[in-house]
Amino acid sequence: MANRKEVKNQISSVKNIRQITRAMEMVAAARLRRAEERISHLRPYAQSMRRMTRRAAAEAGYLPKVAILEEREEVGTVAILLVTGDRGLAGAFNANILREGLHLRDSLVEEGKEVVFYAVGRRGDGALTFRKQNLLRSWTGFTDRPGFTDARSIGDTLGSAYVDGEIDRVEIVYNRYVSPLTQYVHRQTLLPVQQAAVVGEGAEDEASAEPEGEVAAAHARASWEYEPDPEELLAALIPDYLNTSIYRTLLESAASELGARMTAMRSAAENAETMIDDLTLEMNRVRQAEITQEILEVVGGAEALG
Repeated sequence: MANRKEVKNQISSVKNIRQITRAMEMVAAARLRRAEERISHLRPYAQSMRRMTRRAAAEAGYLPKVAILEEREEVGTVAILLVTGDRGLAGAFNANILREGLHLRDSLVEEGKEVVFYAVGRRGDGALTFRKQNLLRSWTGFTDRPGFTDARSIGDTLGSAYVDGEIDRVEIVYNRYVSPLTQYVHRQTLLPVQQAAVVGEGAEDEASAEPEGEVAAAHARASWEYEPDPEELLAALIPDYLNTSIYRTLLESAASELGARMTAMRSAAENAETMIDDLTLEMNRVRQAEITQEILEVVGGAEALG
């Protein structure tokens, strides 16, 4: 049995851990509120961009001859973009992304496709490098507060690789934010655009973004005039839509990471509280045993003298 000093030192250590985890929980909660605001501010713009792209495509009647809009007849190389965090201490946030990415890789390899990886965040970069995966490029240092310039850098790299024929499809794996307690791994096709359902069917559920009722009827009757032509406008909109989609993904991932970290730190602090209570009981038992031993020694000494 440990002596009272050892148990007291353990209690002091656990209290320090509890203080740190409480502080990290409070920091994550404060930053999460700002991340939620950034998502809510971006959502109207992203939805408007989606509607404008669809309308331009419908007005054009066909997809213009733009390199980034060309769909491959045969898909040989698929790029997987994993969006992870730069830091840990966020529960299974990073592990879930890596697990889903590797599972997707195995499925694509079984179909006879070559897989290459791109990664956002040091955790994804380190994990893929450790597993000796074909990692072409990674971006780090901004996962907790991404900017649109970061999304543009990623979009330009992926778009250029697609246009140059180095890759034939791009899949994104990231954590979609629902609430501080709920985040789930989401897979999304980014390129080709047709499979991303920017101008087709499926993909994300953006029903709430479309006008309904009388507003929808008024939009349907409206006569839209485009300047420049719909074909030229669509060719200009697609790269912006690509960057906006990536930016939204980064914001969702940042909020998910903060929510996961807040939940993990809260759980750690609660576990520390439980451990402190258990160690306090143990210290009381040790102290009681020491007092009992001292009493026995005093009584034994008195009997020996008497």
